[in-house]
Amino acid sequence: MNAIETGYVTARGVVGTDAFRSEPGLGLAPQHDELGVEEPLEIRIAGETLAVTMRTPGHDAELAAGFLLAEGLIRSRADLGSIAPCGRLGDPGAHNTVNVVPAPGVRLQTDAVERTQRATLTSSACGVCGRLLVDDLVQKLAPPAACAPLDPAFIAALPSELRARQPCFDRTGGLHAAGIARPDAGLNVVREDVGRHNAVDKVIGRLLLDGDVPGTGAVLVVSGRTSFEIVQKALAAGLAGVVGISAPSSLAVSTAARFGLLLCGFARGAGFNVYAGAERLCPLYGAPAER
Repeated sequence: MNAIETGYVTARGVVGTDAFRSEPGLGLAPQHDELGVEEPLEIRIAGETLAVTMRTPGHDAELAAGFLLAEGLIRSRADLGSIAPCGRLGDPGAHNTVNVVPAPGVRLQTDAVERTQRATLTSSACGVCGRLLVDDLVQKLAPPAACAPLDPAFIAALPSELRARQPCFDRTGGLHAAGIARPDAGLNVVREDVGRHNAVDKVIGRLLLDGDVPGTGAVLVVSGRTSFEIVQKALAAGLAGVVGISAPSSLAVSTAARFGLLLCGFARGAGFNVYAGAERLCPLYGAPAER
């Protein structure tokens, strides 16, 4: 195994807490509850701080790799030498810093990230906070590769498949999830996190670290709303579409339409809304399109 694969990956996404339950006429009753953990992760490049994001601990090397890919700082697994925790084992918060060492001869252009103020604390809900220009991200993107039309039944089934693989959400009700699915293989990687964008970075980072190209027709599914950043990350990873359980934002829709990315929202039960990239679907009625 290399340094990336042996880094800190043990999920510590749930913590117990004491709480009170209020019911009409019953007053406050003590109860035990469980919460999704939120802690900062500092991402360093060769020892220099690049960004700090709030996330759920676990799969941090994946998060860092997916983050770097979305930012356009790396293009493939070959650009990475190692990703490893910086802290000393046993120290409080030792797992909250990871250091990325580029592959020999590779220099990561971090100045673009610094110009757009990404090297500041971002919340678990917003990964693009502090961006000066969205164009700094969009100019790095390209349309997804052409693929065989996607079956609407495949798209409609993804949210329930994702929900079935959210053990931390079952315990806390407080974590988002993201997954990547292929028409020929189903949902093959799922990650949970307190932030949607972190969960997306983790699933994309997992494929990147495995050297696993998503392939044409691969789709990202997310457990909540779809923001611009989710669309941007999907495009950076070469995915064909994004499926969200809730609504997309206006910028997410316009960006997906600009690049021909399939963008679906309100995917619940057997139906979903299509906001962009409808040409990537088989006809909703009648025989499937010819391949």
